[in-house]
Amino acid sequence: MKTTIAKSFSVDHPLELVWDYLSDPHKIVACVPGAKLTETIDDRNYKGTVTMKIGPVSTSFNGKINLSQLDEATHAMEIQGKGTDTRGKGSANMVLSAKLDGDSEQTEVSSEMDISITGKLAQFGARMITDVSDQVFKQFVSNFRQQLDQANPPSAPQSEQDKVTAEGYQPAPETTKQASESPKQTSESQAKPINAISLFFSLIWNRILRLFGRKT
Repeated sequence: MKTTIAKSFSVDHPLELVWDYLSDPHKIVACVPGAKLTETIDDRNYKGTVTMKIGPVSTSFNGKINLSQLDEATHAMEIQGKGTDTRGKGSANMVLSAKLDGDSEQTEVSSEMDISITGKLAQFGARMITDVSDQVFKQFVSNFRQQLDQANPPSAPQSEQDKVTAEGYQPAPETTKQASESPKQTSESQAKPINAISLFFSLIWNRILRLFGRKT
């Protein structure tokens, strides 16, 4: 089963900061539901795992990731991924192309992903895989924005800055602890299978709305 998925999103952060995060697998893996890195081969090749549930089917893949293109001048990248079902009953190949455009305040990320799947997940067909990818994409963007907000928090208004200076404000312990977490720690907390029940019913609801001609 093969399908192509095109997605785009924007974030209110500088282009160079967004590029720095998207081009670093150690930083970005924490944003991908069910994924984690297990080995760094070199600065362009990595090994990892992805766990996914669709309805009653749960599948884990061991795979390799290759950063085949990282053009910092044009802010374009290509990532190739190949995975094998840990039970030997299927495989998944992915080629992701992405392009970043923006300035010092906002960045637009456009991507296109070609996916080829064999085995248990392929039985659900291209429509279901696309629906699942939509849900995963939404979770990824939400996690990615949170990560960027922690790395580059919005500037406080001048009045608040004056108050901070005058009162010698110190950040709360919770904030300090959160900001000091390493990418590895965050990655481990995010490396959980996608919630099958909520995802399954979300997909059913989306299809009901389509039948009645409404936009989700």
